[in-house]
Amino acid sequence: MLGEEVFANPLQPSDEPAEVEVSLNDDEDDTFRTAQTNLTAPGNATLLREEENTTTSSTHVDDPKEETYSSLIENRNHRTEEINIDMNSADSIFVDISDALSERDKVKYTVHTRTRLPDMKPDTAVVREHEEFLWLHGTLEENESYAGFIIPPAPPKPNFDSSREKLQKLGEGEATMTKEEFLKMKHDLEQDYLAQFKKTVAMHEVFLQRVAAHKVFHNDQNFRIFLQYEQELSVRGKNKKEQVGSFWKRFTQSADEVLLSGQKDVDDFFEKEKNYMVEYNIHIKEAALKTEKAIAARKVAVQCFSKLGDCFERMARGDPNKVYARTAAQAADNFLKTKKIESRCTNDEELKLGDTFVYFARDTQAAKDLLYRRMRCLANYEAANKNLERARAKNREIPKAEADQSEACKKFEEITALAKTELKDLKVRRVLAFKKNFVDVSQLEQKHIRAEMCLFRDFIDRVKATT
Repeated sequence: MLGEEVFANPLQPSDEPAEVEVSLNDDEDDTFRTAQTNLTAPGNATLLREEENTTTSSTHVDDPKEETYSSLIENRNHRTEEINIDMNSADSIFVDISDALSERDKVKYTVHTRTRLPDMKPDTAVVREHEEFLWLHGTLEENESYAGFIIPPAPPKPNFDSSREKLQKLGEGEATMTKEEFLKMKHDLEQDYLAQFKKTVAMHEVFLQRVAAHKVFHNDQNFRIFLQYEQELSVRGKNKKEQVGSFWKRFTQSADEVLLSGQKDVDDFFEKEKNYMVEYNIHIKEAALKTEKAIAARKVAVQCFSKLGDCFERMARGDPNKVYARTAAQAADNFLKTKKIESRCTNDEELKLGDTFVYFARDTQAAKDLLYRRMRCLANYEAANKNLERARAKNREIPKAEADQSEACKKFEEITALAKTELKDLKVRRVLAFKKNFVDVSQLEQKHIRAEMCLFRDFIDRVKATT
């Protein structure tokens, strides 16, 4: 396989390890953590570890089939939403993903759980795959007793297809590249891969932490099995029949929503929320799309800086005039450093802006699903009232109709009370998350801009000194 050859070819004995820059959005001023790639170390997994007292983490890459990730909770500032859990509480459950191993066709997450609950083990670590996260989300979504809650959206499937495509192209073009060009492109690819890896780990962790922090979900039996059952859950993906069934269920729900949209809500709060959610969902999806385009444009700019640096580097090698060659070498160094800063900035925007918009677009859809379930209960309640009126008019099956009406009324009142609390809580969480991420990305971009300004000032000063 070409993908295997790319990382196998340069693994010749070397005295110095190469470095891959990865922005982890730390709070320390002007500090960037670095993932260090050791091309001489044996093994077939890449390990990125953030240590508490150092700003460097060691990584060795021999085979792209497997990648691992490990991080301390205190340094994870790249998550879309911060979930606060009081560990001093007797019924709290603290969940984090301490490690993750990426293989060619799946990612294995090590889920670490700490709790003081007497009916749970105090400290456990289990290995879970993406399909098992989907299974947990499905069990929560299908549980009728949770109809009044916003179900946390399932984490997106890990997607490393773009990195694999670049890896394949790199392998195909290896014969036409110099060793320096090959290593440079390989390092850029590793950086992109690690950024995507960090992103998918964070998304899965936020999902678990939201479930663990919920006053009802954290008592769910399936959730506790997910956290503490040490064997494989043996969860499989949906087959074609189940996929068609899921599609048909979503289709019928959409049709039912259209039918219920003309129904006037008896509660002004929910009528306003329904109209607001529809409009907000349109705007946040549009914002996510525009952010994605802006990030793609930034990535193009990063590639331009890389090409400019390569051009000046070739000029420096081929120019017989030492003064011009020195100036070109300085320009190449400046553009390559600028490329690294722009790459960090792009990753930060993707994590802080793009992922935030996508995450809350999916959370908004979950809130719309809650409103739909409530409207369906309201329709069922009104239908039960009509059935009771007909039963009394005919003087037939009155006790059954009264029981059905009472049950529909009880269910509707329960889901209404829960939904009102959930929707208010969503607004608070959303404002806090947007505020935090917008402030973070602003501060990070200021640091990146200052770093670029210093680079270009230093470059201009060096050019003036040599002329």
